[in-house]
Amino acid sequence: MNPLYPALEYCRYRVRASNEHGLHSPFVYELYNSVIRDETPYYVFGLIESIRARMILSDEVIDVRDFGTGGGPTGSKRRLGVSAIARRFVQSRRHGQLLFRLVNRFQPGKVLELGTSIGITTLYLAAPSGNTEVWTLEGCPETARIAQENFDSVQAPNIHPVVGEFSTTLPDVLRQMGTVDFAFLDGNHRYEATLAYFRQLLPFTHEHSVLVFDDIHWSSEMRRAWEVIRQDPAVTISIDLYQFGIVFFRQGQARQHFTLQY
Repeated sequence: MNPLYPALEYCRYRVRASNEHGLHSPFVYELYNSVIRDETPYYVFGLIESIRARMILSDEVIDVRDFGTGGGPTGSKRRLGVSAIARRFVQSRRHGQLLFRLVNRFQPGKVLELGTSIGITTLYLAAPSGNTEVWTLEGCPETARIAQENFDSVQAPNIHPVVGEFSTTLPDVLRQMGTVDFAFLDGNHRYEATLAYFRQLLPFTHEHSVLVFDDIHWSSEMRRAWEVIRQDPAVTISIDLYQFGIVFFRQGQARQHFTLQY
């Protein structure tokens, strides 16, 4: 991957991105002002960030297997400190809290996460309501173990971790869920895999489902995947926030795409 690609993409994004002025969709206008731009400090944020801080201070080193960046069918393997994972490979506080607000706004009963990592983002997805069931998939056993310890530390019975390569675990999880009300896809940053997961999820979505894709401008592959996804006939509204791409399936809605400042 060209290391300059994300920076160039960000410059293009900044040129295209707009704010609430000129938003003619009442749904997107309300979402942008009351959810995306909201900065309310919910009480649970402090608890989750304290777990992140503890992970950053950890001196534990684990064997990490990464299936998401092109390491072949068995994934790439390396030794990595938990602290490094917490600092470099976990959603930022800002984006974790945006996911919390999205779940809080739409109140999904069933949430799917592809890419648990050490569980910080999962906690944000699960925190808005104990009635929300979160299935979170992780390919690396050691990373999943750290995540489970974090879940246990806050007693989160609505989180259901699943360990294994997504091509094996995802079909079974989707059958178990029955429907996907909300999904966050952050487990594989390749074109083919991202589209494959989207197409696997589609039959389980409905009019009120929300899908959030991470790192849509991380590489040319991810950018191409995002373009295909947002132009899918089932998608009626898509929002580009640079880091996240969000799609909706609202029936009776004219197809619209928005690139918004965030």
